[in-house]
Amino acid sequence: MTDTLSAAQARRIALAAQGFTRARPASVSRRHVDRVMERLGVLQIDSVNVFARSHYLPLFSRLGAYEPALLDRVFLARTTHYVEYLAHEATFIPIEDWPLWRFRMDDFRRRWAGEDSWLSANARTVQWVQDELRTRGPLRPADLRADAPRERGTWWDWDEVKLALEHLWRTGDVAVSGRRGFERTYALAEQVIPDAILSREIPRAEAIHELMRRAARSSGVATQSDLADYYRIKDRATVARSIADLVDAGELEPVHVRGWERGGRPIPAWRHRDAVLPRRIDAAALLTPFDPVVWFRDRALRTFDLDYRIEIYVPAEKRRFGYYSLPVLVGDRIVARVDLKAERATSTLQVQSAWWEPQARPEDAERIAEELVLAAAWQGLEHISVSGWGDATAAIHDALRGRAHSSVQRHLHARESAS
Repeated sequence: MTDTLSAAQARRIALAAQGFTRARPASVSRRHVDRVMERLGVLQIDSVNVFARSHYLPLFSRLGAYEPALLDRVFLARTTHYVEYLAHEATFIPIEDWPLWRFRMDDFRRRWAGEDSWLSANARTVQWVQDELRTRGPLRPADLRADAPRERGTWWDWDEVKLALEHLWRTGDVAVSGRRGFERTYALAEQVIPDAILSREIPRAEAIHELMRRAARSSGVATQSDLADYYRIKDRATVARSIADLVDAGELEPVHVRGWERGGRPIPAWRHRDAVLPRRIDAAALLTPFDPVVWFRDRALRTFDLDYRIEIYVPAEKRRFGYYSLPVLVGDRIVARVDLKAERATSTLQVQSAWWEPQARPEDAERIAEELVLAAAWQGLEHISVSGWGDATAAIHDALRGRAHSSVQRHLHARESAS
C-alpha cells in the first residue's frame, strides 16, 4: 500500500534531509562543511554579491556564522577536494564525482561536433588555448590575454578565447583549478583531476541512477520532476527507469502527499528509505534563492506555498519584493522574504524590503530579527537598518529594537521607498 503524508510532514521530511534538524555548532570546522556537502551533494555558485554570494549562504543557513575564509580554503584553493562543474547550474562538487558527469560532458561534445558548430569554426583558438594550458599550467583568462599573439589576424578575438575555455570546461577537457577572488583559474583536466578518477568510466544509465539515488536522499520526499531537477537531468525516460529500479531495490517508497496535485489528481511521489520524519523543525534561516530547499520553483510552491521569482532583471519600478530577496525559514514554514544589502561603507546590513508569506505567524518576527543580527555579525557589519517597504518591515523593526546584542549596534530607521 502507498503511504499518505500531510503537507506538513512532507515539509519536515524535506528539511530534515537538508540538514535543518541539526543544531548549529559553536565553532564551524572543515568537518562541518564536508557534512553539509554530503547532504546537499552540490553547492550552486552565483556571482551576485549584494549581500553575500549565493554559495556562502547554504553553509550559513545550516551552520550559522562561520569564517567565510573557511569556504575559500575548502572550495577555492588549488589543493581542494572539490571541483566545479554543471551539476545543476555551475556548482561545486566532490572531485571524485567528476566521472558521474561524463555523460553530460559527452552530450556537450556531441552537440558541438558538427561542421557548423562554434568549436569547429574556432578550432584554431581552441587549440591555442589548450596548448597554452598544457605548456604553462593553470591560467586565469587574464593570463591568456596578457600572452595573446600580437599578430592576431582574423582568427583572434578575446571573446572567442573566453568562449573556448567555457566550451572546453563543459566537455570536460578543461577543469577549474581554483579562483582568485571570483575569477576562475583554468587548467587541463589531467592537471586537476587525479588519474584514478579521470580514467574511471561510468555508463550513462548507471550515472543517472546514482544521481537519482542521491537526489532522493537529499530531497527526503520528492516527485519525479523534483528528482530530475536536482541535477538537471533532462533524460526523463532514464530518470523514470532509475526511480523504478530504486523502488524495486527498496531504496524508494511510493507515497501520496496531500496537496501535491495536478489537475485534481495526486502527483506520484517517493520517500527515501532513510528519510526521517521529525516531530518538529526548530530551525530559522535565511535562504539563498539557489538553496536546494527552494531552487526548483515548482517544488517551492507545492511544498512551502512560496511563489518565488528573482527580480534582478526586473526594472526597479516594477519589482514587487526587491532586487534579490531571500526566503526566510522559521520552523517548517517559509514565513517571509527579505531583500538584504551589505553596505560596507557604513558597515550596515540594509533590510531594503521585507514581506510576509501566507504561512507567517506574528511571533516569527522575533526569529527573523535573531537571524538578521547573526547575519550582520557574520558579515562583519555593525548596524542594521530597516526600510519602510513591505508589510513585514514594521514588525521586524520592532523586534530588532527590542533585542540586545553586544557585537552589533542596531541603527534602525524607517524610510520611504519608491515602491
